[in-house]
Amino acid sequence: MKQAIVARADLGMGEGKLAAQVAHASLQAYEEADGAAQREWKGDGQKKIVLRADSEADLFEINEQADVEGLPHALIRDAGHTQLDPGTATAVAVGPASDRAVDAVTGDLALY
Repeated sequence: MKQAIVARADLGMGEGKLAAQVAHASLQAYEEADGAAQREWKGDGQKKIVLRADSEADLFEINEQADVEGLPHALIRDAGHTQLDPGTATAVAVGPASDRAVDAVTGDLALY
């Protein structure tokens, strides 16, 4: 079991902003998972990886693939209080789900 969080590299987010967006995505996708997946992932150490997307279109494509595959996922849009305009899509989390299922959606992406 794992979770992949994909963040946009083209926005130039500061380290703190990036960390916050990744955290938002991780928690929201976790809350979308069913209880069995939540318990298994937590029991396995909550494995997660952070990957990079090069554009908003890439982020939307990953989100759509996760939806089609029936995986828990969450697309994050910034509130616009600091570095970004309101509504800017910043990250998407996929999982927790089996490594194989998450890799089917995110396996071609590079580490952030």
